[in-house]
Amino acid sequence: MKIDWAALGSVFGVSLVVTVALVALFTLGIAGLSRRERAAAQGGSAALAVTGAYACFTACAAAVAYGIYLIVA
Repeated sequence: MKIDWAALGSVFGVSLVVTVALVALFTLGIAGLSRRERAAAQGGSAALAVTGAYACFTACAAAVAYGIYLIVA
């Protein structure tokens, strides 16, 4: 049995980058919801922050769904 170390390293690198990107997207979504709470406490509106948060969460869900599709297919 011969292990293709280049392919294994490539898979590791891509999975590391995708994981960091998903964590960053989810963190941006949480930050957007936090801004909404802060704006509501001050009596303002943060529609753009909420829209951005929902967009981040949607992108995370799409990436996870695509990953599951790749595993199943």
